[in-house]
Amino acid sequence: MALKLMLLLVVLKLIGVTVSYASGNAGGIFGPSLFLGAMLGGAVGTVAHGLLPGYTATPGAYALVGMGALFAGIVRAPMTSVLMIFEMTRDYAVIVPLMIANLTSFFISSRFQKEPIYEALAHQDGIHLPSRITRDEVNQRTVAEIMRKSPPTLSAQMRVEDAIQQTRSGQFRVWPVVDKAYFLGIVTRETLEFADDDGKNEQPVADLVDTSQVPHVHTDHALHYALERMSKYHLDVLPVIHRADIHRLEGVVTLPDVLDAYGIDRIGSN
Repeated sequence: MALKLMLLLVVLKLIGVTVSYASGNAGGIFGPSLFLGAMLGGAVGTVAHGLLPGYTATPGAYALVGMGALFAGIVRAPMTSVLMIFEMTRDYAVIVPLMIANLTSFFISSRFQKEPIYEALAHQDGIHLPSRITRDEVNQRTVAEIMRKSPPTLSAQMRVEDAIQQTRSGQFRVWPVVDKAYFLGIVTRETLEFADDDGKNEQPVADLVDTSQVPHVHTDHALHYALERMSKYHLDVLPVIHRADIHRLEGVVTLPDVLDAYGIDRIGSN
């Protein structure tokens, strides 16, 4: 293809895509980015091959690299175009120059335009998806930041009657049960009251603990994971257990503390 024709097609295609998007008509990004990249790469390759034919590849190779580089800069997906061009050519020799061109294009486009084109179009339509930075900020907030390290507990040998008296003076429904420093599980205030109604007020609290399945979290878990577990088991308190020793209680995380960490005021708390 003639050099002047390729440069003319670049200008006309760029104008066509811009007018199409600005007028609200149908228009794409994927196809035009590949076309513009191929024309620009082919133009550069034609000039380079004309000046240094013994040291440069054919214009077609430059067109392939140009396709991938412009796609990486516009869509901000450098590895996608590497795989795409390799699937088209099945040639390993094109991967290295393509990766160098992609990273250069990605760096330049990121410096001039912080927001990728697809995110800008989504914001234009009123769609605000979580960004990588937002997800990282959420995932970085862990249970260790808000857990209570010295929570009130119930002794495993304590009678149900005494445990009810202690839980009524507390703030939450769920209480960890320990045998000295050995964590057994949790028991709810409702479970203790049901046992008392059944005449089991002299029974030790350890008999009411289900040790087969104990909802818990670890210190490195994200806050949203703790919130999901509270919702799943309908609990307002979760024990925080040591990863290397499931019978070692490190603290508790409470629903009000999680909500406070997210900036939510909890009205009508227990």
